[in-house]
Amino acid sequence: MCLVSLVEAGDVDDVCERPLHPYVVSPLSAVPDPDPRVRKRRIVLAGDVPSSVNPPSGCRFHPRYRLRKPVGNPEIGWSGRPLFREFGPGHQVACHISEVVVPAAAAATAATSSVAPA
Repeated sequence: MCLVSLVEAGDVDDVCERPLHPYVVSPLSAVPDPDPRVRKRRIVLAGDVPSSVNPPSGCRFHPRYRLRKPVGNPEIGWSGRPLFREFGPGHQVACHISEVVVPAAAAATAATSSVAPA
């Protein structure tokens, strides 16, 4: 949920193991793995937290969208609220550019590495 707007929905285990929206991927990237040999790539959101009193138009998350520049800074969709789209059985994401975001989020989630024991 981003400024009282749902961004991802689905089975709890599926969303936690395979988050797809950047607003969900970021905080889950901070959860430590119980195995000390596994290192996760921490994803930190850029920009200022939007005002809840005067929220941005359209997608509430777009001012902090780290993938905006890599996908050519599209203007499409920033003015309207994104609709949920299905990306697996019961796993839905509300994002205007989810065709680009979902593969990028999946890659970021998979960015873990094992470390040789000391």
